[in-house]
Amino acid sequence: MKKILIIISISLLLINLGNQSFAQSDDKLVILHTNLGEITMEFFPNDAPNHVTNFIKLAEDGFYDGTIFHRIIPGFMIQGGDPNTKDGDKSNWGTGGPGNFVNAEFNSIKHNRGIVSMARSADPNSAGSQFFIVHKDSNFLDGQYTVFGRIVTQDSFETLDKIASVQTGDKDIPIDIEQVKITKVKVVNRSDLSDLLDLSDPERTTTPTISSSGSQLYEDKALDIEFKVPEGWLLQQPEKTNENSPDVVAVGPKIGLINPVISLTISHTNSRTLDDLIKEKDEFLKKALTSGNLEIISQEKSTINEKQAYVTNARGFFQSNGTSYDVQFREVIISTPEKFYTFAYSNEVDNFNDQITRFEDSVNSFKILSEPTQETKSTDFSGKTEEGGGCLIATATFGSELAPQVQQLRELRDNSLLQTTSGTSFMTGFNQFYYSFSPTIADWERENPTFKEVVKIAITPMLSTLSIMTLAEDGSEAEVLGLGLSVIALNIGMYFVAPTMIIHRIRK
Repeated sequence: MKKILIIISISLLLINLGNQSFAQSDDKLVILHTNLGEITMEFFPNDAPNHVTNFIKLAEDGFYDGTIFHRIIPGFMIQGGDPNTKDGDKSNWGTGGPGNFVNAEFNSIKHNRGIVSMARSADPNSAGSQFFIVHKDSNFLDGQYTVFGRIVTQDSFETLDKIASVQTGDKDIPIDIEQVKITKVKVVNRSDLSDLLDLSDPERTTTPTISSSGSQLYEDKALDIEFKVPEGWLLQQPEKTNENSPDVVAVGPKIGLINPVISLTISHTNSRTLDDLIKEKDEFLKKALTSGNLEIISQEKSTINEKQAYVTNARGFFQSNGTSYDVQFREVIISTPEKFYTFAYSNEVDNFNDQITRFEDSVNSFKILSEPTQETKSTDFSGKTEEGGGCLIATATFGSELAPQVQQLRELRDNSLLQTTSGTSFMTGFNQFYYSFSPTIADWERENPTFKEVVKIAITPMLSTLSIMTLAEDGSEAEVLGLGLSVIALNIGMYFVAPTMIIHRIRK
C-alpha cells in the first residue's frame, strides 16, 4: 500500500544516504575468476546485511572455488554457487549448500541486468550459497528474492554475456562445464580496483509488483505437451525425484505471504482408471482431513478437451517458521489411457481468485503434441470458452455488460455454494445435465451472432435471479438451500409457468 508522502521521502533519503557507502574505498568487493573472464561484484550491505556477510565469508573461505554456473538461461540469468557441482554427479546439482540458511532480506532493488540475487527454494528463508546474476531485466522476481549485489566492470558484463551464450543441455546445464567453472574467488578492497564503472544507485520499485495479464505458450517435445503459462512467471523444470513430483512449475509474483504456483505433474496410469486414482488420492488425504489441516471444498468429475477429468477444490492450513498460512488449492486431473496429467494451482485464500482465470487458461489450452489436431471442445469448469464448445452462458455474455455479473456469480459459486453439502451436490448434478448440451449451443452462438444475442436476452432474467444468491453472506447450509430453492422457483415461474399462462390466454 502507498505510504504518506513524507514517509516515502524520508525512506528514499535514508536509502540514498545508505548507498553512499558504495563510494567508500574500504568496501569489500569480490572477483570471480572463470575460464571465460572475470566477474567483479559490489554489495548492498544496507539492504541485505546478512546475505552480504554470508557471501563474503564463503568467498574468503574458498567455498566457491571449483564450482560452476550449473544453470544457464540466456535472456534470464546464470546461476552458480552449488558445492555439489565440484563432482560429476549432475543429479545433485542445484541442491547443495553450506549447511546453514540465511533468512530472507527482500528489498526494493529491481532485478535488472547485472544484479546479483540469492537463489532459494520455496521457503523464503532457505538461501545458502547459491546465487544468480541477471542476464536481462527480470522484474517479475522483484520482492521475491534477496538482491545483495551487482556486477561493476565492463569486463564483468562481457563475461556474463559469454557465459549466457554457452551451449546447454537438460535442465539448462552447460555441455562444457570447464567453460563456466569458477576457478578462483578473490576478495579485494574497492581502492585496489581502477576499472570500476561509474554506476548510479540501483533502480528500485516504488509500487507493488503487478503481474502481466498475458500468457505465453510452453511446449516440451520430450514430455509431449504444450499449454499456456502466465507471462512473466518464473518457469522451472525441477528434478523428477518420484512419479508424484511436478514436471513443470510456474511461480508468479508474490503479493501476500506466498507466491502463486501452477504446476503440471505427469504420471503413468499403469492400467489404473481415473476412478482408481481418485480412490488412491482420497485414501492419501484422509490423514490431513482428520488432523484438520485440510478441508475439501468440492470434488467433481468433468470433461476437458474431450478427456475425462476430476476437479478438486480444497483449503489447507499450515505453519512454517512461526508463520501461519491459509492456502487454497485447485487440482485438475486429466485422464488418458496411458497417462494422468495433473494441473495444480495454489495461492493464499485472500488472493486465490486473482490468478484463478490464468490457471484455467493453462488447463484449457493443454494439448498432447502427438495427438491429431482437432477443434477444442471443453466443458470448461470455469465458464470460459476456447476455440469450440464450452459454456453457453460465458459465450453469450463474453465482452458484454453482463460479463462482470457472470464473473461475480462464478466467485459466488466457488466461495459460498461449493462450500456447502447441498450446494456441492446440486452443482455436481447440474454440471452433468448442463454440459450435455451447453458446448453445442456455444458453438451455434459463435457461428451466428444473431442467435448469440437471442440467447443473451433469454438468459438475462435468469442471471438477475441468480444474483439473489449474493445474500448468502455466511454461506450456511440452511441459507444457501433456502435462497437456492427461491431462485429455482423464480426461474420455473418465469420460463415455464408464465409462458404457459400467456399461451393459454392467447389460445382461449
